Amino acid sequence: MINRVEKLSLLSEMIAFAKADDPIKSFEYKFLFSIAKQLEISKDDFDYLCQYPVTNVNLKSHSERIVQFHRLVLLTNLDSDISRKKLVKLHNFGLRMGLSHDSINRVLDLMESFPNRMVPPDFLIDIFKVQYN
Repeated sequence: MINRVEKLSLLSEMIAFAKADDPIKSFEYKFLFSIAKQLEISKDDFDYLCQYPVTNVNLKSHSERIVQFHRLVLLTNLDSDISRKKLVKLHNFGLRMGLSHDSINRVLDLMESFPNRMVPPDFLIDIFKVQYN
């Protein structure tokens, strides 16, 4: 399990991702806060992170990095209009986390084939397993 510093870093990274193009929209805020609750981060701490990002901490576990990438995919797909710039940013986040270039590209390419571009977690994990083995 990840520790508090890693949880805050994950959440801060997601907030920064959501702010990349515009201020955080209300539906993005709600989604991010739901992730904060899952990570057992208080509303006060979450709101603080929205104003003051923390330093990025790299996750050691490959599976935790895949989960975080999936969260970013879900966050990206909340917006009905996904810009090329946002997809490039998502790709770069995945690379920075140490995920396979080919796996990231496959996920991004296949997003369009799923309803609402929501890649099921099991499908995403299978993509990364193939590359990891």
